[in-house]
Amino acid sequence: MEQDLLQAAKHIALVAHDNKKDDLLTWARYNRERLVEHKLYATGTTGWLLERELGLEIKRFQSGPLGGDQQLGAAISESVINCLIFFWDPLQAQPHDPDVRALLRIAVVWNIPVAMNRATADFLITSPLMSREYTRQLVDYTDYRRRLDLSQRPDAIE
Repeated sequence: MEQDLLQAAKHIALVAHDNKKDDLLTWARYNRERLVEHKLYATGTTGWLLERELGLEIKRFQSGPLGGDQQLGAAISESVINCLIFFWDPLQAQPHDPDVRALLRIAVVWNIPVAMNRATADFLITSPLMSREYTRQLVDYTDYRRRLDLSQRPDAIE
């Protein structure tokens, strides 16, 4: 099992579907003093709204439907982002649902904490682990990667 040391200041992605943006903004305003201790990331409009509302620097990716969810997934797999707060709308289909599922899958693969509603986000942001170093356990994917590397296979075509 691999380990990854997360610093006291976490890299938190904040995401919200259109019908949940107000909920996320309300939550972020309430938790501004905690959020200021961390590096923040967001997709498109959500990032712009958070910057305006909180007066904090937010690293913004594309809008979710335009590739922002995939950019976040890549940042998670590269150990840039180590926490995801995603207020999603379970009652409305999204045009980018496959991207959302892929983002959540990547978050689980790389063992980062994920909150998908206000209650879970409250528990997460107030956890003592959010403000101190934390050793994250990672699955060692070496064998999986080797299995996919055709040059390592004895029957590979040269």
